[in-house]
This record gives sequence, structure tokens and C-alpha cells, in this order.
Amino acid sequence: MAKFRFSDYLKSLEDVPKEKEYRKAYQQAGEEVPIQTEQPSAEPENDPEADTDPGTAVAVDGREEFKKLCARIKRDFYLDWENRENSRSTLELQKRAIIGYEKEKEFFKNRIAEILKSLGKEKAAYPFWYSSLEDGIYQEIWGLAGLAEWFHPKYAESSSAKIIGDSIYFLHEGRMKLMPQKISRERKEQLIKAFMLLTPEERMDKSYHETYLLDGTRVTIFAEPMAKKDQASIIFRRYLIPTLSFEEQARRGTIPEEAIPFFESMVAVGYNVVFLGAVRTAKTTFLSTWQRYEDPALEGVMVETDPEIPMHTLLPGAPILQLIADGDDLRRISKNLLRSDADYFILAEARDGIALDTAVKIAAKGTKRMKLTFHSRNPRQFPLEAATEIIKATGGDLKLTMNMVASGFDFLFHFIQLQDKRQKRLKAIYQMSLDEGDTIKITPICLYDISEESWTFYSDLAADKEEYGLESNPEAFIAMKAQLAELERRGKKAGRS
Repeated sequence: MAKFRFSDYLKSLEDVPKEKEYRKAYQQAGEEVPIQTEQPSAEPENDPEADTDPGTAVAVDGREEFKKLCARIKRDFYLDWENRENSRSTLELQKRAIIGYEKEKEFFKNRIAEILKSLGKEKAAYPFWYSSLEDGIYQEIWGLAGLAEWFHPKYAESSSAKIIGDSIYFLHEGRMKLMPQKISRERKEQLIKAFMLLTPEERMDKSYHETYLLDGTRVTIFAEPMAKKDQASIIFRRYLIPTLSFEEQARRGTIPEEAIPFFESMVAVGYNVVFLGAVRTAKTTFLSTWQRYEDPALEGVMVETDPEIPMHTLLPGAPILQLIADGDDLRRISKNLLRSDADYFILAEARDGIALDTAVKIAAKGTKRMKLTFHSRNPRQFPLEAATEIIKATGGDLKLTMNMVASGFDFLFHFIQLQDKRQKRLKAIYQMSLDEGDTIKITPICLYDISEESWTFYSDLAADKEEYGLESNPEAFIAMKAQLAELERRGKKAGRS
């Protein structure tokens, strides 16, 4: 077993600011300072440089002891491993613990507790962002360091956290918040190496990496030289799965409550839909919600670039094939997908031309109930943007490809994020058609007024939407058409047109 350099770890702790600075940061944020300390030792007599604030003095003393405890416990761990025959791999233990396996994390924490007890240090002070002394020591040596606080219940609704340089940020109450804890360059490099254990096929000299924790949290790493010197970054993104229902979307203000029956009828008819918007506009959440209303007896195929949607838990028992493929992998299986007899396809995130080309070709076969998400700020440009990506990947004629895109999908749902990043809104629904003269028509059936915080609906459906609706599910289409007309009537009655 390779020897570990404890001096590197101690050096990584030297740049941690004093507890007084943490107190100040929390007070400025208007939050209570949850300091955990042990009883203070006597102050040095006649020391003019001594801090007269006993709370701060205790915190500083405790911080020094915490650093020493971390070094001592790390040493004892590795000495124990080196002396034990047939011991489990240190790297494998750390790998499984950092992914999120509770058994491995408890192994570390239980052993830490044993050592603390033997040293008589069970009540030693520790940084207030950790949940316990054992947790703090584990996180400092093998875990996520100060980022571990993001996994506490307080931040359960936070979808994003970042390490940029030595700073740590949590998305909290709709804004990215600078946290008081810092992380040293050495500790961050150690953390990156630990994450790289999760993807051993990745080359360590690459500047960009992406991996996943056990709970689905996506970890994206931008190392030097892609990142500026001393600004290497680690981005944590978790997909919060709320109650997936139209009622929940209405409660959150994303859609109008009165439109719920209309959406349910649209799902029943089985149109091909695209969910558009910028990053973090709830596209994936709404796609998942839409899918929850799908007929569970139908056969589906879902292709994702990242494992974001747990379809087997959203529709348990439904015959849905879930695949993870992107780029060349997707290119290789696209012919198999085209030959599939599935009732519908889901492309959870059409990132590139290969994914879009696959979706358009599947739609051209006549497959309905298709669902996909796509990053776009302008739904009216979707045919052009999609066709451009397809041509870059596969070649072809721009106008012809745009026409195929327009004829392949029926409705475009556009989502936005408000200034409070927790708030999302359905900004518009467009129907998209290709007329007999090969002219692409994109017209709204729903528009959101941000200033009035209201939606206006329009009931003039295109002929091809009516034709398919009557062929697919006449009862559901008739209900949908009546519901859309009622939504338009309500808007006019309220003075919206």
C-alpha cells in the first residue's frame, strides 16, 4: 500500500479562516450561528493579544484541536489498515462512501468514534457546518469537506451547489449564496481525485469530467487548464423530484390550475410534444409530469444522455425500456430504435444533432406520443435550431430538414425561470404545422403575461391537429377542444384577448 503524506493534509487546513469570520458571515446573512464547542480552557494571564470574546476564543481553540484530531485519526486509520491482513481496499471504501453508500460511511464514522473515545475527545469542538464531530472528521478527511452541509435537511430543496476556487456556494431560496466555509486547493484536488474513482475509464489529464453520486446528484468538474489558474470548479446538480402531478405544478404556479383538464386530454389524445426552455426551467420535471398521465399499458422507449428520470418509479409496472446513450452510442443504436415497435419514444434531452435526427426519423414513421426536451429560448426558431444541429451531425438540406422537424411534432411548450429561481412558468404553448405549400406555421394557443401573472388561451386549432385528434381518440379530443374553448372564454371575460 502506498504511503500517505499527512503533511499535505495538514497544509491544506492552514488557510481556514478563524471562526470569528464565519460568525460575521452568518450574522450578515441574518442567520443564527450554530457553534458547537467544548468548555474553554483557562485564558493565558497577562496576554495583551488574547481575544476577550470567550465564544470566539473557544471556537479558535476548538478549531485548532479539530485540525489535530483529523491528522491523528487519519494516521491511526492507515496504520490500522497497513497492519491488517486481507484488509479492504482503502480506495474502494472511500469510493463507495463518497458515492453515498451508508454502510461504508458508517464504517468510517464508527471507527472515528472509537478512536475519539480512546483519546477522551468525544466532546471536542468542531466546525458548525458539520452535523457531528464524527461527521466533521469524516468529511474533512474522506468526504465532501465543507460541501457536505449541502446534503443536510436544511438544503434538501436546493438543486445546485458549486465550488469555484476556494469558495463554496449553495442555491438557497432562489439565489446562489456564498457560504462561510472555504476549501483549500489541496483539499479540492483530493476531492476531484476521489470523484475520478467513480469513473475509472476517464483519463485523469482531462480538464472536464462528469459523474454521478448514488442519489443521482450530477458532479461536473472543470479542472485546469480549462479553468483559470486556482479557479478549478466542481458543480453539483440534483434533480428534485416533486409530487409529479398537474395539480402540484399549478400549486407551484408553473401552470394555471384551470388548464389541468385540458392538459390531461392532450396526453390522452397522444400528440408529439417538445418542452423548450433555458437551463433550469423545469423542462424535465414537466416532461416527467406529462408522462405520469400516460397509459401504463403502452410500450415505451426512453433514451437519456444522463440518468435523470427514474421512469420505473414514476410508472411502476409499465413496459418502458430505459437507455442511456449519447453521441456515437446513440448513432449506433438509432437503426434499432427506428425498427422498434414501441408505442412511443421519450428523448429526455435532445442535446445534439444525432438525438434530434433520431427523434425526427422516428416521428416520420408515424410514431405518436413522443416527448422530448430541448434547450431553446425562442420556440419559433425550434425548426431552424433543430435542423441546424441535425445537418451539422448528419448532413442534408436545411429547408427539407426544417420541414421534417415541423411535420414531426405537434405542440411546443416553452418554460421560463423567474428572478426567484425557484419559480418557473409555462410561458407559451405553440402548435406547429407544415401546410400543403411547405410553409411552416407556428401559432400560439397559450401565452403568459408576466406583468399580469395570467395566461391567455386561443382555441383555433390547426386542421392537422383536429384530424389526428379525431383519429386517435375522438372522445378525448372533443373534450380537449371544448376545454380549450372554455379557457379562451374565461380569458375574454377577464378582459384578456
